[in-house]
Amino acid sequence: MSNMPTSEDFNDILFEVKNNVAWITINRPKSRNAFREHTLDELILAFKSTRNDPSIACAVVTGAGDVSFSAGGDFGAMMKLNWANAYHWNDRMLGTAMTIRGLPIPVIAMVNGWCMGGGHELALWCDMVIASDNAMFGQSGAKVGACPTVGATQYIPRMIGERLAREMIFLARTFTAEEAVNIGLINKVVPQSDLRAETEKWCETIKSHSGQTIRMTKKSLNHESDELYASWQHGMELLAHVWGSPEANEGMEAFLEKRKPNFMQFRMKNKEAVDQYLDDFNNNRNQTKPE
Repeated sequence: MSNMPTSEDFNDILFEVKNNVAWITINRPKSRNAFREHTLDELILAFKSTRNDPSIACAVVTGAGDVSFSAGGDFGAMMKLNWANAYHWNDRMLGTAMTIRGLPIPVIAMVNGWCMGGGHELALWCDMVIASDNAMFGQSGAKVGACPTVGATQYIPRMIGERLAREMIFLARTFTAEEAVNIGLINKVVPQSDLRAETEKWCETIKSHSGQTIRMTKKSLNHESDELYASWQHGMELLAHVWGSPEANEGMEAFLEKRKPNFMQFRMKNKEAVDQYLDDFNNNRNQTKPE
């Protein structure tokens, strides 16, 4: 265990190995456990460190408190991004996702409260999701001018079907834990008071099973969706052009100011640009029309 970090090595997360289970907790409850660059770096370190102890049978990721698993990316961090520096954020998101998927052990998301946006994508990267009955799942990108291309657009259609996935993303529809179980978005919902105990039962079951089998079958289960890596890379480049854009800034500023965003202004500005183009195109065609 000498090569294993402890919570003293982290600022944004808590890390503990107990009874052959790694417990990783995003510890930013004042921001609803939203993650910033430091948080993602620490998550990657914590998950990777489990490889140093083969006696660890599984890992559990959760959020501190009982209000939020994670509200996604911290706007304070994301509003500093632009096309030039986007990779500093995007690479960390992709790195966290690939670290979780690449571990030879199952990773369980233990969800309390809000599980939104990038926080929901964090849950999607995990192998299984168990939630308390106060949990709420959603993709809020359309409301705030962000794009859920770090797992949501890839995985949600496979889990709940294309139509419902588009409704969830385009309409920013949210699902209660009970609804999420019924549509196949998560595995199980339990009373909030039972969440930790029920998660520990899952861990005990995993501990009693063949670690070799789990390692091999996780790799096999990931095979088809690993083919989506190209889509992830594509999504990162799309997202790079979103960060720092006037539309994204309007969405995040509106959220922080607790007002409704004015996205219509950008539609109208785009309409003016298209109208001007069409006018110029038609005028040019008329000028070059043969007599």
